[in-house]
Amino acid sequence: MPRPQRRALRAAGAGAAALLALSACSSSSDSGSSAAGSDASDRLTGEVTVFAAASLEESFTTLGKEFEKQHPGTKVTFSFGGSDSLAASITGGAPADVFAAASPRTMAIVTDAGDASGTPTTFVRNQLEIATLPGNPDRISSLEDLTESGLKVVLCDESVPCGAAAQKALDASGLKLTPVSYEQDVKSALTKVGLKEADAALVYKTDVKAAGDKVEGVDFPESADAINDYPIALLRDAPNAEAAKAFIDLVKSAEGQKVLTGAGFLAP
Repeated sequence: MPRPQRRALRAAGAGAAALLALSACSSSSDSGSSAAGSDASDRLTGEVTVFAAASLEESFTTLGKEFEKQHPGTKVTFSFGGSDSLAASITGGAPADVFAAASPRTMAIVTDAGDASGTPTTFVRNQLEIATLPGNPDRISSLEDLTESGLKVVLCDESVPCGAAAQKALDASGLKLTPVSYEQDVKSALTKVGLKEADAALVYKTDVKAAGDKVEGVDFPESADAINDYPIALLRDAPNAEAAKAFIDLVKSAEGQKVLTGAGFLAP
């Protein structure tokens, strides 16, 4: 092959190699830039305000700490209480990102007012149990035992999910019960027993478990007729919607479900 032709081929090969190298550098740079941009867009910050049923306090507090650990720069703030009171606060304009209710009926207060974004989803269920004094000194073994004269029993108010579930269980058994007080959330009802101001209360299994040795739990078959579904929803005017969605995802994830079922909740 003539020398001029060999020189031309070498020059063409060098040019092609340089073009390939430049293309690779450009592709790598674009990819790195894209990844960095993706990381930046996925980074969550700021406060997430969660309104949640009182019975979720222990498990949601645990999940809130886990969320903050997974997303440095975020803070989860909770407001726990009776679901009906929380729903009223939300429809009244209280700023919040997430609502987790102890019944579909109380969630409907928010959805009917147009204050939820999207459709709420059930993430756990809960079942009632009789909470008695440690050692069960009154030997309570059934729902009917709560109707005995002289026994001081506490119920949640019917306006809150634990009270509505208790009334449903009583109706299913045909029993009438006059409590010494009606409480506005399940924690208040349980506290009455813990302080020995009541002999027994109808509360959730999760609350009995959370109370440890302060009370003793007694199962009763009628509770199967009064299991509550717990729905969760992103709120329409959520100040931190992206972080709120991520918190809801954590609650519904395998990790979140492990915490919730470990606390005594039933899978949805």
